[in-house]
Amino acid sequence: MFNVEFTYSAGLSSQLRPDDRPDIVFSGRSNVGKSSLINKLCGSKSMARVSSKPGKTATINFFDAGSFNLVDLPGYGYAKVSKTEKLRWAELVEGYFAAGRNIALVVQIIDMRRMPTADDMDMINFMYDSGIPFIVVATKSDKLNKTEYQAQLDALGELFAPYEGVGLYPFSALKGGGEGTQAIEEAILSSLS
Repeated sequence: MFNVEFTYSAGLSSQLRPDDRPDIVFSGRSNVGKSSLINKLCGSKSMARVSSKPGKTATINFFDAGSFNLVDLPGYGYAKVSKTEKLRWAELVEGYFAAGRNIALVVQIIDMRRMPTADDMDMINFMYDSGIPFIVVATKSDKLNKTEYQAQLDALGELFAPYEGVGLYPFSALKGGGEGTQAIEEAILSSLS
């Protein structure tokens, strides 16, 4: 479990503060369970705000985890957002990735109940082509029965097979201690060492 403290939010790439420490970045579609995953990893119910309204996180939120930063990117792919807002998000996220930061790992989050969206695949291909280290976390695994779970795990495994060395982690914020929490934590720690 990571002990983190909120540092600041950036709504524009010009507001990004320089920092040499490694960044652990959380990326995913709006409403995919990103906040729930961050909160689970930090042992907090309210570190990252969980919202019932998609598209609520419109800033990049930085958390101080001592030797590294935990970075929560704004969720993408939400239709009910103005064009101006979508452009601002794009400028912000592209500005973040272009800032030459020390990105140790991106935790790319998808919904286990369905195949990744075009936006998810754009993000995954961007990171893979740019050589940015990432893992894929499939959230809401508790919403599938055993048969669906295995079928979806196989389908996702096949989809990501060409992406060499990219780990796939099923995750549930509900199941006991949270399925996958420890494995994701270990992947983060090994990316930092």
